Amino acid sequence: MTSHAIRQYEFGSAEVLKFEETPAPVPGPGQVRIAVAASGVHLLDTKIRAGEAGGPFPVPALPMTPGREVAGVVDVLGADVDQAWLGRRVVAHLGAASGGYAERAVANVSSLHEIPEGAGFEAAVAMIGTGRTTLAVLEVAALRADDVVLVSAAAGGMGALLVQAARNVGAFVVALAGGPEKVEAVRGLGADVVVDYRVDGWSEQVRQGLGDRELTVYFDSVGGKPGREAFDLLGVGGRVVMFGYSSGESLALSAEDLWARSLTATVAIGPRVLRQPGGLRRLETESLAALAKGQLVPLTQAFPLAEAARAHNALETRGTVGKVVLVS
Repeated sequence: MTSHAIRQYEFGSAEVLKFEETPAPVPGPGQVRIAVAASGVHLLDTKIRAGEAGGPFPVPALPMTPGREVAGVVDVLGADVDQAWLGRRVVAHLGAASGGYAERAVANVSSLHEIPEGAGFEAAVAMIGTGRTTLAVLEVAALRADDVVLVSAAAGGMGALLVQAARNVGAFVVALAGGPEKVEAVRGLGADVVVDYRVDGWSEQVRQGLGDRELTVYFDSVGGKPGREAFDLLGVGGRVVMFGYSSGESLALSAEDLWARSLTATVAIGPRVLRQPGGLRRLETESLAALAKGQLVPLTQAFPLAEAARAHNALETRGTVGKVVLVS
């Protein structure tokens, strides 16, 4: 049986991603094959594609099929796999550059989660990766109803979930988004104040939106100069929760920065996530449960699998809203 997948033979720009006919993978013992309906796309994928190591993930050997997570239907079982898995709607995290951009993908049965009834493939694939990371960030933030929260990149996959989570606990939410389309998308999530960070003087607009409130939490995924400008809005005793630096530079802070206003700064991802009780599997389970209950509903933007290169280009130029997924 043949199938189609995105294949990469060299490192470089998005154009190195090729849509090709390939032999369908065969599951080994303890594995299943999934007829993929949706594949998750990450900014990390673009770094790996370019030949950069992705955090703890080394540069993969070529040729390869990118992709970290998939959702679909189990169509073939490997040896020693319970027959009950056949035909079930599942979602799984495969690991970095592990064959997710494909019409058929192999996963260890131990990595499978059944997709909650009523949830779609795109939403499930968003929550298995981006959702689990969001929950790890929220555990560090420990939001309260009396918090006043600023979310950077609020129209992104994680940002949209953070806005919803903050609203769920009753916090006042200020959201930053780039451009009119993204501003409207975030406003629809229930943010109290939405500011276009591409407009000059955006930080003053945030101050006006806060009124007499004092900012208590800043979720930073941007870093660099914009992140610093947002950090400076925090009130006395506030806390910054860092989980990325899409600007290309991390948020530069000194001990004096924190002492001056009794602030706290925490890196919410990385080794800490792997060491917590239950690890990533627990976060995945809780993320899908939040989806099933309607507590967290991801924004997604879909591209055809054959157009993975276009999806990468759009993601790298910040031309997407929500979590980017490829659909077969």
